[in-house]
Amino acid sequence: MNLPENRNQPLFSIGTVARMLGVAVQTLRMYERAGLILPHKSPGNQRLYSEADIERLRCIRGAITEQKIGIDGIRHIQSLIPCWDVIGCPESDRSECPAYRGLNGGCWTYSHTAGVCAAADCRSCKVYELAVNCKSIKETIVNASKRHDHAFTT
Repeated sequence: MNLPENRNQPLFSIGTVARMLGVAVQTLRMYERAGLILPHKSPGNQRLYSEADIERLRCIRGAITEQKIGIDGIRHIQSLIPCWDVIGCPESDRSECPAYRGLNGGCWTYSHTAGVCAAADCRSCKVYELAVNCKSIKETIVNASKRHDHAFTT
């Protein structure tokens, strides 16, 4: 199979991805409803997935099957990604941001009516792209914590 140069290019139908991952189509729809994945929607409203989406789904499946983390646990972990740090969100935006205050999912699961994220496309946001890989989520949280700790010790 020739892989796309752009890992974010939506190419695969929901049925194809379900077969690739050995899950039911309904499972992928459930992950979407839970906000774990944002598949691309074609003009005909067909879900299409990219290589990056498939990597994200493998991370999710591994968390569920190997680490025994439930969907709510994954949502909580994703909520810990310091989106404000990743995108350089000004302090003034944070006070009004539901993702900054919330613990129910990644920032892409919230409606942003003001600030930096109001007009953003979550599928192409650095925060959502960072959350593709389980290891990068951990590294981002750890690095933000180190910067935060360093700011208070200097």
